[in-house]
Amino acid sequence: MEITAQYISDYLKGEIQGDPLVKVSSVARIESGKPGTLVFLGNPKYESYLYTSKASIVILNRSFEPSSPVNGTVIRVDDAYQAIASVLELFNSLKSTRKMGRSLFARVAWSSKIAKGCYIGAGTIVSKRVSVGKGSQIYPQCYLGEDVEIGENTTIYPGVKIYAGCKIGSDCIIHANAVIGADGFGFVPLPDGSYKKIPQTGNVIIEDNCEVGANTTIDRASIGSTIIRKGVKLDNLIQIAHNTEIGENTVIAALTGISGSTKIGKGCMFGGQVGVAGHISIADKTMIGAQAGVMSSIKEEGRSIVGSPAIDSREYFKSYAIFKNLHKR
Repeated sequence: MEITAQYISDYLKGEIQGDPLVKVSSVARIESGKPGTLVFLGNPKYESYLYTSKASIVILNRSFEPSSPVNGTVIRVDDAYQAIASVLELFNSLKSTRKMGRSLFARVAWSSKIAKGCYIGAGTIVSKRVSVGKGSQIYPQCYLGEDVEIGENTTIYPGVKIYAGCKIGSDCIIHANAVIGADGFGFVPLPDGSYKKIPQTGNVIIEDNCEVGANTTIDRASIGSTIIRKGVKLDNLIQIAHNTEIGENTVIAALTGISGSTKIGKGCMFGGQVGVAGHISIADKTMIGAQAGVMSSIKEEGRSIVGSPAIDSREYFKSYAIFKNLHKR
């Protein structure tokens, strides 16, 4: 499969400098670009590779002015990062990897409703009263518990476990070995030092256009629902505890742990290995640096916090400037 520079430029609404008929068959990193590939420059740290790359097509920001001649055809766009995401989406759509049909080795309960255009892979178990929307893909070795609901055009990769009563929206992606709806960590201490389990009677609701990374776990609510709102993107190896609510279009990097009954606002960004205490709230558009420990509520919208216990990033870096030199005194 080859695509011309003109086709890509039209798709991106870009401007061509060079041969509009040159063709590419794949996208490459700018460090390893070769004939027949497309690369992009989104970070000025990689500018030196631009002048040695052998790639056939290079995507650059309109505002960028190269200091040396660039090999290949250049496509100018407003935002190279957004453009490369669109190009990858284009290549992916042309490959048409979506599957259809039901494996003979899948087990689907008679009371389940599987819409047209779906794929159910080998070894997958679909329990009673499950509903799967049109065009959804359930890969091999998945488990869908009783009364699970899956929306349209959602992809569930191998080994995913979705416990009874959980609801996944449309256009979602759930990566391999994620667990949706396991029991929350709820126990009552008893006088003899032992613990009594609190039944976890709720569910998990994941709204439309969400992505859940591999080996991420989202616990069911004790009462009510653990809710992942529209557009949320969760990286691999994240733990979301019972009764948490994550606001629309929030993104969370790997190894983050969020304790129970925490409410996170819209448009937040979490770095990796963040820890969040339970029963607190985090305002919209909060930015939390990697390895931060959030112990109390963040009430002001748009703050940037780092450290453990987490504080305002400006205060943190002022304090760090003093701390790192204490040994010299």
